[in-house]
Amino acid sequence: MISVVIPTDNSQHLLPRCFDSLIPAAVRGVVREVIVADGGSSDATLAIADAAGAHIVHCRANRGVQMADGARTAKSDWLLFLRPETALETGWDVEAESFLSQAVMERPRAAVFRFALDDFGGEARRAEALANLRAAVLGRLGDFDEAITLYEDMVRRVPGQPKIWMSYGHALKTVGRTADSVAAYRRATALRPAFGEAWWSIANLKTEPFDAADLAAMEGALHDAQASVEDRFHLHFALGKALSDRSDAEKAFIQYAEANRLRRTAQPYEAARTSRMVDAVIGLSTPDFFAARQDMGCPAPDPIFIIGLPRAGSTLIEQILSSHSQVEGTMELPDLPALVAELRQEGDWPTMMGDVNPARLRALGEAYMERTRIQRREGLPYFIDKLPNNWLHVGLIQLILPHARIIDARRHPLDCCFSNFKQHFARGQGFSYGLEDVGRYYVDYVRLAAHFDAVLPVRVHRVIHERLLDDPEGEISALLQALDLPFEDACLNFHHNKRAVRTASSEQVRRPINREGVGQWLPYEPWLTPLKTALGSVLTQYPATPAL
Repeated sequence: MISVVIPTDNSQHLLPRCFDSLIPAAVRGVVREVIVADGGSSDATLAIADAAGAHIVHCRANRGVQMADGARTAKSDWLLFLRPETALETGWDVEAESFLSQAVMERPRAAVFRFALDDFGGEARRAEALANLRAAVLGRLGDFDEAITLYEDMVRRVPGQPKIWMSYGHALKTVGRTADSVAAYRRATALRPAFGEAWWSIANLKTEPFDAADLAAMEGALHDAQASVEDRFHLHFALGKALSDRSDAEKAFIQYAEANRLRRTAQPYEAARTSRMVDAVIGLSTPDFFAARQDMGCPAPDPIFIIGLPRAGSTLIEQILSSHSQVEGTMELPDLPALVAELRQEGDWPTMMGDVNPARLRALGEAYMERTRIQRREGLPYFIDKLPNNWLHVGLIQLILPHARIIDARRHPLDCCFSNFKQHFARGQGFSYGLEDVGRYYVDYVRLAAHFDAVLPVRVHRVIHERLLDDPEGEISALLQALDLPFEDACLNFHHNKRAVRTASSEQVRRPINREGVGQWLPYEPWLTPLKTALGSVLTQYPATPAL
């Protein structure tokens, strides 16, 4: 049995009323037990959705709550209903892990999971599936020591499961045990040679070279009849990294291009849609608009947002700041986009923000603070939210958290954009799978940032990556001054910080500052014309901002 503990209000009252309408008849038998912590949960929604053959049910429902001042808000929380006795018989543990991980990422406040693993009548497979699920969720919640202990126990008892070895490797990588993580990933590839994600996990460390035997194994895996499309794009990304390390730019680019082609097929992206969104935000965000709403949001100064593009140096900045005695590093938090998703259900985003009253703006800021509370473990005054895509939401941050700090991490357009093209992202970065698309995305980001520089002067502190590499002490001093933080030597020695790092730059930020990543696009220049064309004057005038 899994006990799911979720602090919510009125869920016991809501369950009978919502049960029949939210859960498909065919899977109602799956719903077995809800344990509500100490007086139960929120004015929120039951969220149950059907994941068909996996025998796991989840769905999201939003319920409008009429507030005293007449404002309408929509809130949603996760309630999970699992019956593992039935589900595990059909091997749903991978599906369940993915679902629960998504739930934790999207709603960490509501998803405070604590699992009680009971005896499954001696059937080891069920218990192992639950232990793997529990370890994955603990990792999402930042409890890496406990997760690693669980994985260590699992790989001793069931050493033949490649996915468990890979998940174990992820946890080890996050806490800086690089050699152990490589060994775990390699064990996964030995058990399943076509396991593309495990090969990519080695490549994604960016510190572990592949030898000729590895290259041959990955090329052979592409011809394995059991290799899925997901295996194949991971293998192509990994082969691109291996060939790049051998300075074979032409063959490496072919691999990267094929990986991105496969990924783009599964995750299409419309660049014009992002451009239209930027236009709408610019149209709304005038000096008068913000002047009329000054200091209306939540007054908490705690959040430090690091925005920009992925692969622009945000993890380095986070590592520097989290070495300060007053700042806690967390992860790429999903909470601000989650608030935006809820607001979208109420009207035309972002123009509907013009009708939101002061009480609601404050409530939205308070909701963000409450959602992120679970990530704050050290009791420090400030915490970092380094989700780069929040560059689209600078205006919202100003409205709901006017005293939060904002840092824009910016890197040379060709280094940044090509680094995105080489990187496989598990989710959320659809623009990165095409050279023209990533160039247009970078231009839209610069265009919006320039607008906020004009409308909200000095609100955003920009860190130019190359300047940080050239003058660490000067740039770090300026960064801390912008955040009203005293200088501390630990920020210069950030590479000694033992904190867990959950991004693709985890290994780089555990070393002193270096220029290894500068100019990595140069060997690929013959194939980057679509990217250069899309960037236009943003490239030729970098780091200055052209008129856009």
